[in-house]
Amino acid sequence: MRALRRTAALAGVLGLTALVATASPASAATNDPLRNKQWGLTQVRAEQAWPTSRGAGATIAVVDTGVDLTHPDLAAQLVPGATFVGCAGGATVCSDGNWKGVDGVGQDVDSHGTHVAGIAAAITGNGTGVAGVAPDASIMPIKVLEDGSGSTDDIARGVRWAADHGADVINLSLGSLPGTQVLSIIGLDTAVEQAIAYARTKGAVSVIAAGNTSTIACTSPGFSSNGICVGSTDKDELHSAFSELPIKPDLKVVSAPGGFAFGACDDDVWSTVPTEATSACGVAGYDSFAGTSMATPHVAGVAALLLAQGRSVDQTEKALLTTARTPVLGLRGAFTPLYGYGIVDAQAAVASAR
Repeated sequence: MRALRRTAALAGVLGLTALVATASPASAATNDPLRNKQWGLTQVRAEQAWPTSRGAGATIAVVDTGVDLTHPDLAAQLVPGATFVGCAGGATVCSDGNWKGVDGVGQDVDSHGTHVAGIAAAITGNGTGVAGVAPDASIMPIKVLEDGSGSTDDIARGVRWAADHGADVINLSLGSLPGTQVLSIIGLDTAVEQAIAYARTKGAVSVIAAGNTSTIACTSPGFSSNGICVGSTDKDELHSAFSELPIKPDLKVVSAPGGFAFGACDDDVWSTVPTEATSACGVAGYDSFAGTSMATPHVAGVAALLLAQGRSVDQTEKALLTTARTPVLGLRGAFTPLYGYGIVDAQAAVASAR
């Protein structure tokens, strides 16, 4: 699903698409110049977790539109990736996960994966751009979407490849249109759900965007997979108007910062975009998007902090769910329809018992 970048939208395929749709003040404990705009890092209490874990040794696979492999805020974090779209001669995998794809041409909509990657694990404290939730984690770029959309088969192949090549977290900031959950429920299209289940057997935690069309449940693959589905909050810790409610049958659901989508750049989530792409907010190499696509890598980053502590998949998911907090009500680890188990809390999660 595509990010809501000042103009908006969710594209649909019967494959899947990129999902890009009082206030918490942003602090600036790092020297990254855009850190003071990153209210999302503050909302998930990422910096307070860093003395305990910074994600070193964990790898986050960004299964998306690819990543700008030369971006100064990302290049040093990257491990080898792969491309699953546009491969020649009937090949199912080729190239290296570059956002430009095998034709060497980058569309602005394919900035999505680079933006997701920066939220999760941008280089931090380098005097450049933004900070990542898990600043010492690695990023594995997996390109399964071209021009913002792709097939379920390619996405499933990307998830399996990432799991087989050492990914600890699978970030899926993508999804299908509302109503298509029925296809997986009745067994007509389960490729991505099966791939997510496979990744779990390999020790990977999957986090999946809920969707950007304001309906009452996570879209697929978040709805019927065994991954964690992520809804969005705005800078005031309210459920974002565009976000699906974080509801799915197994109730493995949380919320995280995804923005407002209808206001100024600083109301949404700042992160990296390819240096050659257009920045609607006027900062070369960086832009502000909104969507559950942006909420999801906040959770992926916290998952990386936990896995870097040596926690298992089950222990990591338990920590994410039981330490999440519900604003206003003061609840922690309690399910509500608006927030799922709550906004992820990195500080509480890394300090929690295993």
